[in-house]
Amino acid sequence: MIELKNVNKWYGEYHALVDVNETIGTGEVVVVCGPSGSGKSTLIRTINRLEEIQGGNIVLDGQDIHDPRLDVNVLRAGIGFVFQQFNLFPHLTVLENCTLAAIQLGKLSAAEARERAMSLLERVGLAHKAAAIPSQLSGGQQQRVAIARALTLKPPLMLLDEPTSALDPEMVGEVLLVMRDLARDGMTMVCVTHEMGFAREVADRVIFMDQGAVLERATPQDFFNRPQHPRTQKFLSDIRSPFEKTS
Repeated sequence: MIELKNVNKWYGEYHALVDVNETIGTGEVVVVCGPSGSGKSTLIRTINRLEEIQGGNIVLDGQDIHDPRLDVNVLRAGIGFVFQQFNLFPHLTVLENCTLAAIQLGKLSAAEARERAMSLLERVGLAHKAAAIPSQLSGGQQQRVAIARALTLKPPLMLLDEPTSALDPEMVGEVLLVMRDLARDGMTMVCVTHEMGFAREVADRVIFMDQGAVLERATPQDFFNRPQHPRTQKFLSDIRSPFEKTS
């Protein structure tokens, strides 16, 4: 579904993505991990052109996403994106947040959009909050609404940019459960996350980045049990708890 070919990205003199080559198949769940500032979020934001690249190509379903004839809004309508900070419209209800894009971009009637949105809110366990506004919800609830909103256009691809990093620890689990259910339904997902338990349990493949480059790609079993690159080995050693290290 996604091909990245020699992708390079700079911010001024800072080389944020360095010759990234990657292929992600339809139905594959890929977790991108690495230390802060490694280029993880920049990488997935290039796939729907929230970040522009300065070199290379990105092909989505056979379409070069930088083709000048491409309508960027149509591209983004086919990609669900879940942000770290939820990005819900604060003045709209939960239901209105979920129906807005379906009506404006998906060309659904208000009734059709409402039916689809309520079904998705039911799926994430929040149909009873349809009339609430975001400030009345917990962080975990807001992120589950954001996931439901991203699904309203029935995108074939979901990109998730550290979807649990802004949450209190007790709220992380409820969001991860929704993400796990999506993965089990065959949704193509690329997820930037520090949640190694999610990567171990749900991912088909783990990509490790540092300093803008992909240093390792492996199945979860190989990634956690037999990491090859010295930088990956150090990363995994550093994130293990002191109790694990001393046991």
